[in-house]
Amino acid sequence: MMKNKVLLSKSITSLILLILTNTGALFAQSATDISHEYALKAMLAAKEKAEKLDVLVNIAVVDAGANLKAFIRMDDSFLGSIDVAIKKAKTSRYFDINTGDLGRLTQPGGIIYNIELSNDGLMTFPGGVPIKNKEGKIIGAIGVSGGTIDQDHEIATVGSNAIIE
Repeated sequence: MMKNKVLLSKSITSLILLILTNTGALFAQSATDISHEYALKAMLAAKEKAEKLDVLVNIAVVDAGANLKAFIRMDDSFLGSIDVAIKKAKTSRYFDINTGDLGRLTQPGGIIYNIELSNDGLMTFPGGVPIKNKEGKIIGAIGVSGGTIDQDHEIATVGSNAIIE
């Protein structure tokens, strides 16, 4: 009886590995995930825009799974903005929307009021923007924090657009 359970367990494990291998699920990165080259390009374009605006910000880029892929804290930028930038990027990727647009839906009486309390805290004000590849597929997101919300959004938008130019 025990031998049959062991054989069944090994058979199931082999089947799962075969399925995962044939679907490509074992690969660390898919074609719809931002590469480190694109993450750096987006981040550096955003940094350049922040410098032109004379704004000190933190910039975070997350991959398609909302995992941190690239980050920079400009000298003398707010320490509290580190977490905000990362959460803006994650929030944007979680919902595939600009965080400012999401924020309008989360106001009292909005259709998703209080959603910012989910996912260990979301940021629902401008500064988080999805990043799309040349085919229009979302491959990550960028979050910027440290300036005004309009500056943060403008800087994040420049970073997001950098990889499709």
